[in-house]
Amino acid sequence: MVAKINVGSSLFGALAYNQNKVDEEQGKVLFSNRMFESEDGNFNIQRCMESFEMHLPQDIKTEKPIIHISLNPHPDDKLSDEQLSEIAQEYMEKLGYGNQPYMVYKHEDIDRHHLHIVSLRVDENGKKLNDKFEHRRSKDITRELEAKYGLHPAEKKQQQEHHQFRKVDYAAGDVKHQLSNTVKGVVNTYQFQSIGELNTLLSIYNVRAEEVKGEIRGKAYNGIVYSATDDKGEKLGNPIKSSRLGKSVGYEALERRIGQSAIKWKDGKLKANIKGRVSEALKASGSKEQFEKKLKEKGIEVVFRQNPEGRIYGATFIDHENKAVLNGSRLGKEFSANVFNDLFRESHVNEGHTKQAVPKEPFTPSAEPFVPSERQSESRESTIGSLFSILPGGSDSSAGNDKAPPTPKKKKKRRYGRQM
Repeated sequence: MVAKINVGSSLFGALAYNQNKVDEEQGKVLFSNRMFESEDGNFNIQRCMESFEMHLPQDIKTEKPIIHISLNPHPDDKLSDEQLSEIAQEYMEKLGYGNQPYMVYKHEDIDRHHLHIVSLRVDENGKKLNDKFEHRRSKDITRELEAKYGLHPAEKKQQQEHHQFRKVDYAAGDVKHQLSNTVKGVVNTYQFQSIGELNTLLSIYNVRAEEVKGEIRGKAYNGIVYSATDDKGEKLGNPIKSSRLGKSVGYEALERRIGQSAIKWKDGKLKANIKGRVSEALKASGSKEQFEKKLKEKGIEVVFRQNPEGRIYGATFIDHENKAVLNGSRLGKEFSANVFNDLFRESHVNEGHTKQAVPKEPFTPSAEPFVPSERQSESRESTIGSLFSILPGGSDSSAGNDKAPPTPKKKKKRRYGRQM
């Protein structure tokens, strides 16, 4: 079991995050400690805020009095709500928070159910609780709990190796729930800079995202719909509006995620890391199949897009270790589709990951490309607007990176004869 500890100053932010999961029916309150309960047994943010504030003195001697903990059992551990409650209570007591007010939430938005705990890290006098070696103590506690409850040991590295997300199986039914689990997990875990990069990642899980535009009572709106696909990328059934899956995968949420990713890529360290590993794999490979295998050993998955004639027209790299997606052309000219097409020209069309991960037909949105709203700033428009555009024809070129062909110069007509 992995425990993650975060401290901060916003009690409302921590409660709102968890309450949104409850409101979207992707989570629930397991129990509370030293908190007021309403007559109907339900909790809301205002009531929780009032309960916590009763324990907060006026004079707080730390800038970050809030602690937000997540407890993540191994995916193979199937625990009842009663067992999870016992584990949470023991963890808080052993960490030194047994007498503190706290809320325990169970999140069910991904297949691996996990807990979130919100509490105060100051006593009634405003003094910060003992946090010396807190992370080390937390690790020791989770090991004790693993032994006591017979849980799988789940160090961070081991947990990352277990894929949290499953392919959407249209034939299995309950497509909305499947889409919700997979899309939320992918969007909230990986860094991507365009809808095209997101769709390449989603294609691995038999999902496709599309932008839609429309008008209601004269007011323009932009939205996202998600569809289940087969292994060839062909859509199955009707698309589902993002609003039915939750705000975290809606239009504005994707817009924010793309903006955050752009900032993260800015220093160039992550790009250099991926580029180095891809270069090493390419040097040690003599075929497309070897290249894919070498990359997989380095924690990277490559998705090639090929037309029916076998020509590669796109390449995207998915770094599962750093949780990042990057188109080949964005990585560097030496990793563009044309380069790989020349290198692997003799590879078979339907071998490797190409057939399974990508539609036969290039991805084309069912609506016009996204245009940022007027309320966005110019800097945001230049970043988000270009990142959100979907490239017709499935080109691996990054939005905003394609250079328009130079306008041909008009030849001057030669005049003959005497000119006045």
